[in-house]
Amino acid sequence: MSSCNPARTPVDTSAKLSASASPQVAEPAKYRSLVGALQYLTFTRPDILYAVQRVCLHMHDPREPHLHALRHIIRYLQGTLDYGLHIYKMASRHLVAYTDADWAGCPDTRRSTSGYCVYFGDNLISWSSKCQPTLSRSSAEAEYRWVANVVSTLVGFGIFF
Repeated sequence: MSSCNPARTPVDTSAKLSASASPQVAEPAKYRSLVGALQYLTFTRPDILYAVQRVCLHMHDPREPHLHALRHIIRYLQGTLDYGLHIYKMASRHLVAYTDADWAGCPDTRRSTSGYCVYFGDNLISWSSKCQPTLSRSSAEAEYRWVANVVSTLVGFGIFF
């Protein structure tokens, strides 16, 4: 895929991955190998973390839509070869946290997927993206749960006194 057209985002926003999709991938071992390689890449490329996590959920029984999602990540990487995690000399010492959640985004469990990132100055110091453990009744509840998670994480770091 070295000469493919680059994708603008790591996730195809029009498709939802489901465990009940068909048909199965012809070579599941090759799928698993490629997903494993992308897992290592997430250490320096947090921008693909969510997308890789979504394809990892289907490693036990990969289907064609999962393979298309995997190829989409590779197309994104082709267009963003110069991206990565950088550490800069800090001009400011402000702590900033961003968080977001989608309400009932998982088509199989209807659980919300949430994520956050924390910056100290211009440097990314912490991030997370995962499925919420409980069902939320509204998008506001999903957002509130994740904001509480971010605050508790910051308290755990000893950021707030």
